[in-house]
Amino acid sequence: MKKSVFQFLAKVNKAVLPSYSKKQLDLSKATKFELAIIGWRYYVTTNAIA
Repeated sequence: MKKSVFQFLAKVNKAVLPSYSKKQLDLSKATKFELAIIGWRYYVTTNAIA
């Protein structure tokens, strides 16, 4: 059940949140908000895979 919830969240993230890798965002110049979004996407993705 936990995995299916994270897989759903991963699909929502992909549809709603911006993709900073496509924009080639420099992490050293990223704002705290952008870093928080990157961290959230990483957390959801790793839990959806595991």
